[in-house]
Amino acid sequence: MKFDPDKIRENASEDFDRAWNDSAKYVKKPLFNERYPITSINYGKPHPVYDTISKLREAYLRMGFEEMMNPIIVDEQEVHKQFGHEALAVLDRCFYLAGLPRPNAGISDERISKIKEMLGDLSTEDIDIIRKVLHAYKKGEIEGDDLVPEMAAKLDVSDSLIVEVIDQVFPEFKELAPKAGKRTLRSHMTSGWFISLSEILKRREPPFNLFSIDRCFRREQQEDAARLMTYYSASCVIMDEDVTVDHGKAVAQALLSQFGFEKFQFRPDEKRSKYYSPDTQIEVFAYHPKLVGSNTKYSDGWVEIATFGIYSPIPLSKYDIPYPVMNLGLGVERLAMIIHEATDLRGMSYPQMELYSEWEMSDSELARHVEIDMIPESSQGREIFEAIVKQCETHASEPSPCEFPAWEGEIEGHNVKVSVIEPEEDTKLCGPAAFNEIVIYNNDILGLPDNKKWKKAFSNHSARTGVRFIEALAAKAASEIEDAVAKGDTEIETRARIIKTPAEINIKLSPLAQRYVTGKNKKIDIRGPVFTTIKTEIS
Repeated sequence: MKFDPDKIRENASEDFDRAWNDSAKYVKKPLFNERYPITSINYGKPHPVYDTISKLREAYLRMGFEEMMNPIIVDEQEVHKQFGHEALAVLDRCFYLAGLPRPNAGISDERISKIKEMLGDLSTEDIDIIRKVLHAYKKGEIEGDDLVPEMAAKLDVSDSLIVEVIDQVFPEFKELAPKAGKRTLRSHMTSGWFISLSEILKRREPPFNLFSIDRCFRREQQEDAARLMTYYSASCVIMDEDVTVDHGKAVAQALLSQFGFEKFQFRPDEKRSKYYSPDTQIEVFAYHPKLVGSNTKYSDGWVEIATFGIYSPIPLSKYDIPYPVMNLGLGVERLAMIIHEATDLRGMSYPQMELYSEWEMSDSELARHVEIDMIPESSQGREIFEAIVKQCETHASEPSPCEFPAWEGEIEGHNVKVSVIEPEEDTKLCGPAAFNEIVIYNNDILGLPDNKKWKKAFSNHSARTGVRFIEALAAKAASEIEDAVAKGDTEIETRARIIKTPAEINIKLSPLAQRYVTGKNKKIDIRGPVFTTIKTEIS
């Protein structure tokens, strides 16, 4: 959607119109969120891995491949069929699925007595209900998440009471330990392809051009910058009577050239997996100009990006597949690292994890974490705020002593007179820092004058908070006037002298911003001579 400031202004509220800077044409951070409901226009940001998956899907589809979803849960016997003598080594890297066994919870006289203490005087029929429900749970007729509500409904008691009974009377539920079966999480997409191709052949005739992009799971000894225990594989197969290694080369080149790779090398893979025919397992090295001179092991521009081969007829025969099959696979995360110029797989995949990645906030993001603390709540309070700011803007340089009426009116039945004053001689109504604005510049949070020296800081409109010292002070004065009226005070003065901290000028930074700036050893420098006083008389 095209960003159209005039259209936004047309549809926005009158209050938001006041916040719009016609000359600069940017959306300022609102002083009071209630008054200015539109604060910013944001655009979504894709995750680098899912962004790469999306591009790979489009690339495969453009090449005429049909998308498939392969089984993720694979029985260990399938691994034995596919890998032969290597199966044990493969299974050593697999995650086995485990589940909690269903306990055989008997009901002794002692347990019946304890249940009656907790639920009241139960009848013989009620005890029999408990016994039958537990037996049905043991046999799998009742699911684990239905056990409590099922028993509670049949005994006409609350779920919480049944939870207490199970917790205190049947300790075997708490003592349950997971028990693994023979099912594994897929460690290679190949495990799923054999199963899928076998089933497809029962309904369709080749040739097949198929692809699947999905998670695989591998029980690594540890995760590091180059490997994760769960990763995405972008895998394809071609089943055809005439398929050869050349098909693998053609697919690799056609697929990867869509991501900016210009040249390719095909080298025999020394790993030689048993599910590939001898001398057909090939590693694909691709050249990418972005990598040249980079601070990575791929600084020569060449990176191993994919592997392909022809499935061995031995495992194919165990699935009644009589046709040759070419399989190509690549790790999505490795491709994503190149595209997004990342150096650590963990940091790229899990940028929210402090352990894995540097925390980076833009100046624009930080600006949204700066706000005025005390603000007026009533319409009169907001009128006072605006009147104070207007008088200060108009008479800031007037020599002192001086006094300028700002607002007079009624609040909750009381007459209120507000003036901006400077009683001291040989100075001005407002100090030199009164109109400093809070701006984020190179991750420093600064109170700056809008002058030539700070032109660069003010050029980034999205990093300007739109909050000046005088506005923060006026908001505080208006809020304190509201409180003074409510308490029955007759006079109040709000003043700012030399500001040394954000709180002294009624500015609040979010805990997130403070933690970020402190952690990055950046500055929070909101200070300067404001020398402004607001005097209020209440009668």
